[in-house]
Amino acid sequence: MSEVNVLIVEDEPMVAEDIAEALNNIDFKVSAVVYTEKAALEELLQNTPDIAILDINLKNGKEGIQIAEEINRRFHIPFVYLTAYSDKQTLEMAQHTQPAGYLVKPFTEKNLFATLQLALLNHGRRLKDNFSLPALDKINIKLTAPISDREYELLAKIFEGLTTKQMAEQLFIAASTVKTHIRNIYLKLDVINRSGAIARIRELMLR
Repeated sequence: MSEVNVLIVEDEPMVAEDIAEALNNIDFKVSAVVYTEKAALEELLQNTPDIAILDINLKNGKEGIQIAEEINRRFHIPFVYLTAYSDKQTLEMAQHTQPAGYLVKPFTEKNLFATLQLALLNHGRRLKDNFSLPALDKINIKLTAPISDREYELLAKIFEGLTTKQMAEQLFIAASTVKTHIRNIYLKLDVINRSGAIARIRELMLR
């Protein structure tokens, strides 16, 4: 539950399997693997992830670009392109959607992790420019079960885009302790993942 939920949109099953195998670890969890634009949009709507990995060219063309545009309009989560194409035209189209990262196939696990971690951090910085995490007392006045000081500290790290491992290292606590605190945060906010927590805080502040 505390991992970063990743949606994989990739029409080559073997590539999708490689990505999924690499990502199921302490920091990341694959929320779904889909192969078409329609399936991707359904998954985004029904089970919004924390970040998405998008192949640009699916079976019928550059549907990955269209998915990215829909993410920007409706879901406001970071996304990373993973593609076999790096020509000027494709890069210009991709840049227009403001991706949080761009990986060219074939990828390595090291590059994949680095790209995702940087994407989350960059998204956190952009989020802070538009919406800062409110003070703890302003959040708690809206909640039935108050968030503790330590949980608020972890909530701030979620807003920054840090992974579980990064949080543990920065706060000098065990990863298992981080996971426990994040689970408690989700329960108090009535959400199931990081993107949900961020959206919930924004919603509370609009009341």
